[in-house]
Amino acid sequence: MGKTYERIDGRLRTFIEAQPLFFTATAPLSGDGTVNLSPKGLTGSFAVLDELTVAYLDFAGSNAETIAHLRENGRITLMWCAFQGPPNIVRVHGHGEPVFRDDPRFEELLTHFGGIDPARHGLRAIIVVTAELVRDTCGYAVPFMSYDEDRDLHGKRFAREDDASLNAYFTKKEHIATSLDGLPGLPLPLPPSTV
Repeated sequence: MGKTYERIDGRLRTFIEAQPLFFTATAPLSGDGTVNLSPKGLTGSFAVLDELTVAYLDFAGSNAETIAHLRENGRITLMWCAFQGPPNIVRVHGHGEPVFRDDPRFEELLTHFGGIDPARHGLRAIIVVTAELVRDTCGYAVPFMSYDEDRDLHGKRFAREDDASLNAYFTKKEHIATSLDGLPGLPLPLPPSTV
């Protein structure tokens, strides 16, 4: 049923890269803290960097729980489900890090995401995840669902923002600079965008 892999390559990599949707899960160290589970999509916003490293673009939104949890403890799990074809679920358990716009690694990391215009989506950071455990399991109970297309609403909403208006938007949101549990979230103001 389940199998552990030493690296993300071959059939496993092909499966992950073909999925239009994945989920991220993080949590603070506090036992009574809020566990966060988020869906991620948008074609071109995810990349396998090497056999043990993946990354995705972190775009504007109404909170920054993943960033806050990663800044505190780095723990993250990514999950992909097969909604079409043979049943399969893949999880990458690992250590994640938000790479912000002013990080020297940011520009090079951005080159892995040629299939999307990050300027249209209010790019905040690039989340880099180093795999510590890679497993797949059966997806026998996952329903068949069809993927039609990406929604265009996110791009339409944030394409009209510049750095100043994006900072104003983030500042007025309650859980961007600070998480639901009071942890430091997205550092504000954002450094100027280079995209």
